[in-house]
Amino acid sequence: MGRIGAAGTVEPYRMEACSRHIGTKRRHLSAPASSTQPRSVDAPQWPQPATLEHAMPGYSDPGFDTLALHAGAAPDPATGARAVPIHLSTSFVFENSEHAASLFNMERSGHVYSRISNPTNAVLEERVAALEGGCGAIATASGQAALFLAISTLAGAGSHLVASSALYGGSHNLLHYTLARFGIDTTFVKPGDIDGWRGAIRPNTKLLFGETLGNPGLDVLDIPTVSAIAHDAGLPLLVDSTFTTPWLMQPFEHGADLIFHSATKFLSGHGTVIGGVLVDSGQFDWDSSTRFPELSQPYDGFHGMVFSEESSIGAFLLRARREGLRDFGACMSPHTAWLVLQGIETLPLRMARHVENAHAVVDFLAAQPMVESVAHPRLESHPDHRLATRLLPRGAGAVFSFNLRGTREQGRAFIEALKIFSHLANVGDCRSLVIHPASTTHFRMDDAALAQAGITAGTIRLSIGLEDVADLIDDLKRALGAAKRAA
Repeated sequence: MGRIGAAGTVEPYRMEACSRHIGTKRRHLSAPASSTQPRSVDAPQWPQPATLEHAMPGYSDPGFDTLALHAGAAPDPATGARAVPIHLSTSFVFENSEHAASLFNMERSGHVYSRISNPTNAVLEERVAALEGGCGAIATASGQAALFLAISTLAGAGSHLVASSALYGGSHNLLHYTLARFGIDTTFVKPGDIDGWRGAIRPNTKLLFGETLGNPGLDVLDIPTVSAIAHDAGLPLLVDSTFTTPWLMQPFEHGADLIFHSATKFLSGHGTVIGGVLVDSGQFDWDSSTRFPELSQPYDGFHGMVFSEESSIGAFLLRARREGLRDFGACMSPHTAWLVLQGIETLPLRMARHVENAHAVVDFLAAQPMVESVAHPRLESHPDHRLATRLLPRGAGAVFSFNLRGTREQGRAFIEALKIFSHLANVGDCRSLVIHPASTTHFRMDDAALAQAGITAGTIRLSIGLEDVADLIDDLKRALGAAKRAA
């Protein structure tokens, strides 16, 4: 299988860039319990990655860590620079008139204008596609832009979506309020309600959508089951994999068709840039379903092109780039792409530490009298513990919430006593983060309204970073003491 190039043409993966990834994903995540990995994720009930005796990566079939460093990139042919250059250029010179015409007609790969494609962005796109096992990707201005691009490529006025009710608040607002203004309706289903997913599908439904780990209770999406329901109805499954990253889960392996990430979070990992990435598996047959004339019928906006005829594996990405980026313009800055690439180079190391630290913090909080409950699938008390053990053998992420026993005032006292955790509205940073919804994002709600939203006066959300875990636990001990004294 090839990749979908930045210009929209189908190109072979570059072997010298270690971008051949098909088949590597199963070695890394579907693994027996034994492991020689130097840094384990510290929990006997979570199976570890495979040992080298099960599969040895090589030049033509590189492992995940190698792809994180090399996929999509090669030394610069003009200067010999080994690091990926930042191509801060709005546009690119044509060799001649014939060259210009062939680029505009998508007869050859290359770059014309950075709103559509850029060489630096193309490295990021190929790298994330390689890590996910996809056929290609598109870098966007934000994770929210990636979600909108995915939906707008397939849906329009009169369309219908089925989505998990356990979503990031911004995603829920987009589906429930904003898209409704443009004639796109959404039915929300609890992620574990399998009959609900099936029953919500209508003749005008365009896709099913959920998060690998839902907000705020870390509901684990049963991707194999939900994707089977989608495929039986001739529909794709779109998955937000921001919380898990391809290091913890590769949703395509479980049946998802489209993935997006808020690259702002763990992919970048340093809280410095906003970005998103939309990835296509290349496996969904758009022609076999009658629901997608957008891809299987001529498109007047691009000279009558039939995208599914132009590329049998990349029709979705072709339209998303040639229409969505062109018309909506939510492209990523090359400098942002470069910074996200710096984060991805250490993604395997960081995610192992994020999860290891999170496990220790979860176990600590679960044993505290001041803590009413902890919502993390690591715990047997979590309703999706067994599902997480199967789908997320390396662990269920480093972002979770817990409930303090107490009032809003005690929640505020807890937050204000923390010294290492940063109080801000983000997750997936190398630094540990905290927020108290009842006194910030939901402060206008009374306790009854909070309960209806799945939030209590004592709900605290943590994003566990890379600090020494003993320091994190000490910080939490101090804050729990302050909350107790505020009673």
